Amino acid sequence: MIDLHLHSRASDGALTPAELVQLAAARGVRLLALTDHDCTDGLAEADTAAHAAGIEFVPGVEISASWEHHTLHIVGLYIDAENPQLQAGLARLREIRVTRAQEIGRRLAARGIADAHAGAQRLAGGQVVTRSHFAQYLCESGHARTLNEAFRKFLGRGKPGHVATMWASLEESIGWIHAAGGKAVLAHPLRYDMTRSRLMRALAAFRQAGGDAMEVICGRDNHDATATAAHYAGRFGLAASVGSDFHNPATPWNLPGIEAALPDNLTPVWQCS
Repeated sequence: MIDLHLHSRASDGALTPAELVQLAAARGVRLLALTDHDCTDGLAEADTAAHAAGIEFVPGVEISASWEHHTLHIVGLYIDAENPQLQAGLARLREIRVTRAQEIGRRLAARGIADAHAGAQRLAGGQVVTRSHFAQYLCESGHARTLNEAFRKFLGRGKPGHVATMWASLEESIGWIHAAGGKAVLAHPLRYDMTRSRLMRALAAFRQAGGDAMEVICGRDNHDATATAAHYAGRFGLAASVGSDFHNPATPWNLPGIEAALPDNLTPVWQCS
């Protein structure tokens, strides 16, 4: 059981890093990465908890990147969290998140949801506010029934609370990960709102920018999606990673732990030198 894409309360997850590791251990995970959004604050706690649980721990992060007006998520694995180039880049992205959250709050207030920013800040618990915190508040306040509905009605592209954001470029985000000695992994490649031809171009751009791997098994993806992702990984010469993208135990279809049965022609990212 392997999981190289997990989130804790250090960004927009529901559990502390230690609680997350305990849940993963109970589910049989033996190789685990914490990959919070643009933040490495939870890594030390998770590392300590993983050591106590007998789990091999991989320090990670998930970086927001922009490519042709699309946001892509680049997971960095096996990073040196103390690397100054990486930390300077992450600090820049967190500043962007602060500005974006303020603008989301302003736009939702214009639609009659006056306390959305304050509510999201409260739910973030002192961490940088993300769209997931806004979605949680929209559910809590009765404006949406589920997190998916909150994104669909208020936070998705073209909706009242959507704010187009320029993140790091692919070259920058991958460069930060490599400077920290890590591997750059394109997260959940089939979940971006792209046509097949545009996704092919995105994968080519990721590879050209120095990308190392892509997620082939991604949480709740079905067999067909996994087969498609495996085909793309082979086509672009990318190693394969696996991850649940877990955030919250309230979503039982997306709990920690992936049985990583990868095709023989792909190299697992945890076996890359």
